[in-house]
Amino acid sequence: MTAGLAGLLQSPIGAGAAPQGFPPAIWWPLIFVLGAVIGSFLNVCISRWPMELSVVAPRSRCPRCQRPITWYENIPLVSWIALGGRCRGCKLRISIQYPAVELLIALGWLTAFMMIGSPLTALRVAVFGTIMAGVAITDLQYYLIPDGFTVFGLIWVGVTSVAGVLLHDGGGFANPYDALIGACVGAGAISIIGWLGEVVLKKEAMGFGDVTLMAVVGAAVGPGRTLLTVFFGASLGAVVFLVFVLPYTWVQSRRKQVPFEPPLVPFGVFLAPAALVALLWGYRLISWYLGRIGLL
Repeated sequence: MTAGLAGLLQSPIGAGAAPQGFPPAIWWPLIFVLGAVIGSFLNVCISRWPMELSVVAPRSRCPRCQRPITWYENIPLVSWIALGGRCRGCKLRISIQYPAVELLIALGWLTAFMMIGSPLTALRVAVFGTIMAGVAITDLQYYLIPDGFTVFGLIWVGVTSVAGVLLHDGGGFANPYDALIGACVGAGAISIIGWLGEVVLKKEAMGFGDVTLMAVVGAAVGPGRTLLTVFFGASLGAVVFLVFVLPYTWVQSRRKQVPFEPPLVPFGVFLAPAALVALLWGYRLISWYLGRIGLL
């Protein structure tokens, strides 16, 4: 049966009535605040894990004046606005990334719980989305995917996969068997692509972080949607590279009169959002495509 693209994008996995047990006036603000707090912790992971630093100690402090940040200066969203985006001691500008990440994750968690009827599935989607956001931002900034994201992601996806089976609430995630196969397919597929890229480009084309990332994604979505993730990620990356990155790099090389060299592209930046699309709408997109070619 052929479905239109508009129908494919209407409601994600597990969509249904809002969770019961809390009055909406209490439920949604609590979820938003929880998401903002998790977004604040995600900022710590993004800034420390690439430097191989602990996310627990020492306390956060200003990088210039080394003044410890007090608890009331570290309230998600509120403190950045109250401080005017600057350190209270030396007035160093605080990156807008911090409140932006907190707001992004808060809205992501709120959206998951508002749109998905099962609290377990909503939690799984919210946590998976948080991991993918951390991966994309870190890879964009440091060309690195820390093991902290992928190790936690693999454990989380594996444990909740078993919980979903026991509670009869799969919610569109892969069951344990498909999760195992999907992890192998994801890691294997991206390894092959990296090897082919290395043969063509004569240099490293794919980091090991991309391999572990796709193991996490494969464990979450299963083998079929894993390949869909790779396709979406590669397509999105190719468009951005050819339309924006390559012309900009070429112009800069001409302006500075230096030899042109194609830049490295952090693939995790594109694989992470592609994984979310595959998780939420992958089955519908595959059905739509099979219908278009007459196989469904």
